Amino acid sequence: MKQQTATNKQPKAQLQKGFTLIELMVVVVILAVLAALVVPKLMDRPDEARIVKAKQDISSIGSSLQLYRLDNFVYPTTDQGLEALSVKPTQEPVPKNWKQVLDRMPMDPWGHPYLYLMPGEHGDFDVFTYGADNQEGGEGVDATIGSWMIK
Repeated sequence: MKQQTATNKQPKAQLQKGFTLIELMVVVVILAVLAALVVPKLMDRPDEARIVKAKQDISSIGSSLQLYRLDNFVYPTTDQGLEALSVKPTQEPVPKNWKQVLDRMPMDPWGHPYLYLMPGEHGDFDVFTYGADNQEGGEGVDATIGSWMIK
């Protein structure tokens, strides 16, 4: 019998395995292509979510205004504002049957208060936000979003 010496080759089970440089480069290129395709689509999602949230808030405020009207027979005036839904107005006409309809007035998704007109230019009342730039008009995320747009 021959004895194995230190110079003999290692058994196949102990061979080192790994990736070649070319295999790693192919994986990096594939990841870069996927990132280039996916990242731009995901970047618009937060803006879309803010627009959807603003529309939901405006719809909810509109429903609260309807409840206010059922109790008090009129909508709050522009001067009383949307705060009349959460705090009893002290300005005339002071509602006799006032009930708190909202716990607190939400801010729009960009951190600005929602705006209110009564009578509205588009209906009995208008609830709206000017969007991210907080200026009238605009497009996309800067567009005005109002109760007259939500049906």
